[in-house]
Amino acid sequence: MTTLDATLAELTTEIELRPGYEGANIGPWIGFKHVNYLVEEAVLNHFRVTGSDVRSLYVDGGLCWEIVDIDTRIIHVFNLDETVRLRVRPVASPSGGEHTFEVLILGGRLGEDVRLARSRVSVSLRLDSRWASARAAVSPALETAVVSRIRRQAPAAGFGAMPSDDIPTDVSLLTEGRNAFQWTLRVPYFYCHFTERLQMSGYLRIMEEVVDRFLADRGVSIRSLLDDKQLIPAVPRSRISMLDEVYMEEDLHIVFVVDDVFKNLTFTARMECYVVRDGALVNVAVGAITHGYAMLEDRGRWGLSKLDERLCRALSAT
Repeated sequence: MTTLDATLAELTTEIELRPGYEGANIGPWIGFKHVNYLVEEAVLNHFRVTGSDVRSLYVDGGLCWEIVDIDTRIIHVFNLDETVRLRVRPVASPSGGEHTFEVLILGGRLGEDVRLARSRVSVSLRLDSRWASARAAVSPALETAVVSRIRRQAPAAGFGAMPSDDIPTDVSLLTEGRNAFQWTLRVPYFYCHFTERLQMSGYLRIMEEVVDRFLADRGVSIRSLLDDKQLIPAVPRSRISMLDEVYMEEDLHIVFVVDDVFKNLTFTARMECYVVRDGALVNVAVGAITHGYAMLEDRGRWGLSKLDERLCRALSAT
């Protein structure tokens, strides 16, 4: 395995990609989850072209490539079958044990390059715990991101982490006194990687599903709003940050908390994820999402819509 210190830490790389067909759930427009998948592939490519492909890192070096934080802002809509360019630039990491990158997504609109989205991604290289064989030496640049376990501090206050002293002792109390919804998932193997752990793409699926379940629980399911008012969900920003590891087939307790409804245009919410270990609840990940709605005009057009009284009432329920 070859690793190139200077290029990994300093080189800006670029790749052309198309969003996956799976992501066009409503009309020809791509949802936030698949935009984040593009970001993941661009950062994987950055490691690949700088001499540290993920397969070699694992097979030769015993290192598991892991996105531990992803923060994405979508500026313009992504279209089905559209080629976009993703530019990856290394930046200083906010904490040790990580490599951090800024990703800019560009698309051609009316003959001009337009910024479609931007993202900040942090990657750790987690030592494999299933095979104790000696690992190959890696470059000093890579070693700075090597960790024996993913265990991180929560992001800045207000992002979504409940203070550890406030975490209740019982799962049934996680939503008490809050404008919140709770759901428990047995972590399936197909949300995991490196044989044992829930990966970032799994968390993105979970965030998408908990929003869907929350809206249905409040009587404003995505299907009902489509049928009644031609409204479709839109997500201009999402962020997920891992705090601890989650393992295959653990029960993950997901709490979705509505924070604010902004001028009847969007609402902001947090996702908190917990597991029970040694009889105590452990906060293993936090997330944040900004959610709005658009109204379908025909098969190829839509316009932003205000949240009507029905939606605002559902979002403010306790």
